Amino acid sequence: MRRSPLFFIFITVFVDMLGYGIMLPLLPFYVQRQAGGAAIVGSIGSLYALMQLVSGPALGALSDRYGRRPVLLTCLFGTSLAFLLLGLANSLPLIYLAIALDGITGGNLTTAYAYIADVTPPGRRGRGMGLVGAAFGLGLMAGPALGGLLSGLGLGVPAFTAAGIALVNVIFGLFVLPESLPPEKRAAAVPLGGLNFVSQLRGLLELRRIRLLLAAIFALNLAFSGLQTNFPLFSQARFGWDAGRNGIFYAYVGVLAVLVQGVLLGWIEPRLGDKRLAAGGLALMAAGLAGLALADRDWLLYPLVGLVALGSGVSIPTLTGLASNQVEGSAQGRLMGGMQVLLSLTTIIGPTAAGLAFEYAGIPAPYVIGALLAAAAFLLARAAINRLSA
Repeated sequence: MRRSPLFFIFITVFVDMLGYGIMLPLLPFYVQRQAGGAAIVGSIGSLYALMQLVSGPALGALSDRYGRRPVLLTCLFGTSLAFLLLGLANSLPLIYLAIALDGITGGNLTTAYAYIADVTPPGRRGRGMGLVGAAFGLGLMAGPALGGLLSGLGLGVPAFTAAGIALVNVIFGLFVLPESLPPEKRAAAVPLGGLNFVSQLRGLLELRRIRLLLAAIFALNLAFSGLQTNFPLFSQARFGWDAGRNGIFYAYVGVLAVLVQGVLLGWIEPRLGDKRLAAGGLALMAAGLAGLALADRDWLLYPLVGLVALGSGVSIPTLTGLASNQVEGSAQGRLMGGMQVLLSLTTIIGPTAAGLAFEYAGIPAPYVIGALLAAAAFLLARAAINRLSA
């Protein structure tokens, strides 16, 4: 039972990502069922990211004031309600409402990290944080495959399954999850500054030395973010893929992400170095996205997305590491908090932009734009690296 709190946190994050993974490749089909197009699909993805951007700091501040346990359990219950509502949704407004609720309650990762910090000593905290990363990856791997299989029974079945899993986790938590933050250590009030993501972004932009690196990171993530929600529409329109095939493909992408970041990166980073990996990864990503725009056979999607996964998997962490190396220890918190806001902005802008491009400029347009953004990130990163090396 001493291990049950960390086990529950692992299950909590896994359930969040499992539900997200189940629904991500299926959302376009829910929207199409209500006669919505690519622009609607993109706006829904942006709404989810916007709700997470707003709710993440707020949930963290509320957990500092009222404790981690009630915030975590309430968020899980909200996630269950969101999936139930999505399964029952018979109109676009109800789909928007379900996604907004899931975005708000899905912002509980900050509380999960805080819980681990409460219950682990500093020497073992990295291992505890690694549990969150492992649960995150496993959920994104298993969710799409499960959603694809369940969709054969009806589009509502995956949503109801995700709702049931989240509800079971709430009941489980009521019995096994103790409070990690005692009353004497809680904040006296909810600080308004903790709810302000604008100040975090402003603090990030004050770090002049790494502005070019930040611009490269922004362009890279903007290229990547819009494709997650748009890909099912692309594969359906060009190759006739259904929800099941898209779900299996998303699981393939999840496996690639785990292999690249969990295995390959640790092997090649000491041999090539961050600077070469960052530039090379961006070049691979630009090539893969351009190839997707031109692909005329569905089997080409597997190696081309493999290039994108390899490129993004090595460039995102290496660019982040390069930025971190240029900042003093006292500014690391400002850097990481601001970068989280920056990345959230890309997940707000990217899906809507990709949806509009798909609907009004043509099927390959999001991937052409993505390739151009990745190429711009490559040029920005090279300029930043040359400046730092001078």
